Amino acid sequence: MIEAGTTKPAPFDVVVVHSFSRFFRDHFELEFYVRKLAKNGVKLVSITQEMGDDPMHVMMRQIMALFDEYQSKENAKHVLRAMNENARQGFWNGARPPIGYRIVAAEQRGSKTKKKLEIDPLHAETVRLIYRLFLEGDGISGPKGVKAIATYLNDRRMFTRDGGKWGLAQIHAILTRTTYIGEHRFNTRSFKNREKKPESEVAIMAVPPLIERDIFDAVQARLKSRNPMVTPARVSSGPTLLTGICFCAKCGGAMTLRTGKGSAGGMYRYYTCSTKARQGKTGCEGRSIPMDKLDHLVASHLEERLLQPKRLETILSSLLDRRQERTERRREHLADLHRRITETDQRLGRLYDAIESGVAALDDSGLKDRIASLKAIRDQATADADRIQATLDNAGNQSITADMIDALSDAARSSLRMEGGGYRRDHLRAFAQRIEVADDEVRIMGSKSDLLQSLVAASSGESAAIGVRSSVLKWRARKDSNL
Repeated sequence: MIEAGTTKPAPFDVVVVHSFSRFFRDHFELEFYVRKLAKNGVKLVSITQEMGDDPMHVMMRQIMALFDEYQSKENAKHVLRAMNENARQGFWNGARPPIGYRIVAAEQRGSKTKKKLEIDPLHAETVRLIYRLFLEGDGISGPKGVKAIATYLNDRRMFTRDGGKWGLAQIHAILTRTTYIGEHRFNTRSFKNREKKPESEVAIMAVPPLIERDIFDAVQARLKSRNPMVTPARVSSGPTLLTGICFCAKCGGAMTLRTGKGSAGGMYRYYTCSTKARQGKTGCEGRSIPMDKLDHLVASHLEERLLQPKRLETILSSLLDRRQERTERRREHLADLHRRITETDQRLGRLYDAIESGVAALDDSGLKDRIASLKAIRDQATADADRIQATLDNAGNQSITADMIDALSDAARSSLRMEGGGYRRDHLRAFAQRIEVADDEVRIMGSKSDLLQSLVAASSGESAAIGVRSSVLKWRARKDSNL
């Protein structure tokens, strides 16, 4: 309307509104467009607030616009405060729930029906599968990245809730959403400019958790380690054994390779804190350590301590127990899906019987929609059941017992060393994902899930490496594409 009113010649002479607040609730924009229309001979008229064109009436209109803007902002503040409190009490404010959840009526308060989220059994397992693929893989290959997970789901025709294909943003949102550990975050961004709000304004809504917190934390740590703004590509693909996983315990900076010439004229190589190397002792007082010494310390510790059968059994016992618990939960969910499939088939059978007996007419649009809905539920439940059954079959074929750990540890230790005294870089990184060097100790950290998968790979004669990790640091420095 404004575009038409500012063209020459204007197709109309007057814009009629109920009140000026219906035109704009921002006093600046109201005045701006009133004057812009007036320049083209178009007048703004309110049927409840009669105003002339003299200075007194112009001032009155501007004052009313200020009050309208104030009232609008106050209303927005009160509404947002009520919605925040509603979320803190555990009630859903509206909009579509995250995949894996569905909205259910919780209680009646006067004429309002309060709603909450509950786990949707048809899609909850898809969310768990995404987390499992990211941390553990599919049992055939190593842990998958966001793009590989999307490809995996699409190749197997595991559609989204709407029947579409998975994209990178959807997978990443699922992997980073705290809703799945029982903490839905409401009011995180400004409605107008989408900027992040401070944590003090965010309301936490309690929902039934789908993912265990330790699994969620492990996913966040791995996502952070794969961030191309954190790990430069040359570091993660460098020739030295520990570059990319070795860090200074004092400042957290990477330990990088440095070379020098000794008093006898020979060359020596050592790891040193990159912060200290760039900024001197004012940046960090972190130490340097000869490369051969640190490589030997780390590799020997892995061989003599970590990869000993008793130690492996202790470390992996809790992980194996959790896997057994997950297997039991999957079996329970599989039984629930089979019950749902049976119930849906029975409902469809009753509808078909009603059609055959003439009680219901097939050309009834409501009946057609009901049949289509039941078929969709049955097909989705069948697909989920097949996927869970395949996972259970696969897990059964790759189970690890305490009796197997002796052979696994021997294979893993032998695969760490190379002929001639060197080390297999990819194998070492499968057992240790972070090395911290302090003045009096070296701390070696890793993932139990990665360790378990590496042992499986070592026992089968495959590479124990977790997979190729690559990155491009600041490749979109101007933030001008691929938002």
